[in-house]
Amino acid sequence: MMLNYIDWAVNPEMFTLFGRGVRWYGLLFGTGLLVFAPWIALRMWKHEGLNEAWYDKLYWTVVICAIVGARLGHCLFYDPLYYLSRPVEILKVWEGGFASHGGTIGIILGVWWFSAKVSKKPIVWALDRIAVPTGLAAAMIRLGNLMNSEIFGEPTTLPWGFKFYRSREWHDLCTQYGYEVACHPTAIYEALCYLAVFGICMWLYWKRDAARRRPGLLLGVFLTGTFVSRFFIEMLKLVQEPWELNLVAKIGLNQGQLLSIPFIIAGVMLTIYALGKPAKEVVALPQTKKRNK
Repeated sequence: MMLNYIDWAVNPEMFTLFGRGVRWYGLLFGTGLLVFAPWIALRMWKHEGLNEAWYDKLYWTVVICAIVGARLGHCLFYDPLYYLSRPVEILKVWEGGFASHGGTIGIILGVWWFSAKVSKKPIVWALDRIAVPTGLAAAMIRLGNLMNSEIFGEPTTLPWGFKFYRSREWHDLCTQYGYEVACHPTAIYEALCYLAVFGICMWLYWKRDAARRRPGLLLGVFLTGTFVSRFFIEMLKLVQEPWELNLVAKIGLNQGQLLSIPFIIAGVMLTIYALGKPAKEVVALPQTKKRNK
C-alpha cells in the first residue's frame, strides 16, 4: 500500500538550556545567516581582492538590519495594532515572528547606508554580491519553519502531504473538516525554490562574472526568482492572520502576495536593464597557480 501522507511530529526544540528551549529554527536561522552566507561572501570578497575592512562592516550591517527588519516586518505588516499598543512585545524575538519582506527591506536600507558612508559605490554594487548567498540562508530559514510545524498550506491529496501533529492550527483545520487532513508542506516548496535561485546566482557569479560585467543582474535574478516563487506558493498557504481572509475575499491576494509585488517589479526591471546594456569589459582576475606535485 502506497503511503499517501507524511506524519510530521518532530519536536521543534533540540534541547533545553537554562530552562529555555533551544529550537531547530534558531539553529537553522543562525547557521544560514551567520555561518554559510558570510563564508560564501568572504570567498567572493577574496576572489575579487576587495577591501576586507569593507567586508567586516558590510557583514555586521547586513546581519543587524536583516534581523531588525524581519522582526519589525512581522510586527508591522501582520499585526500592527497589537505590537504598537504593546511595543515591549516587539523585543521578544525568542517567541518567534519574522517576515522575509521586512528582512529584505532592512538589508536594502542597511546597504544603502554602507554604500553612502563606507564603500562610496552604487548600492547595487553591494546588493549584487549579497544576493548570491542569501538564497541559501532563506532556504535554511524555511526549513526552520518546517521544524516548527508552521507556515504550511491548504489540505492536499498529493502523496507528499504532511500531517502537522504539533500544530494547533492543523488540529483546528482537522476539526473543520471532521477528519485528519494532509497539507501542502509549503516551507519545503519555498526552500527548494530558494535553493534554485541560490544555484543560479552562484553560476552567474562564478561562471559569468555577472557582478562585475552586468551590474544589477544578480540582484534582479534574486528578487525575481525569490518573490515570484513566494507569490505563487502563497496561493497554497493558509493565511497567517485572520484579517487576511477579508483581504483575500476582496482582492484575491493575501498580505504576502501584496508585499511581494514591488520586489517582483524591481527584480524584473533590474534584470531587463542589466541584460539590455552591453556587458562591461573588465580586467581578468588573477588565477591561483597550481603547485607542482
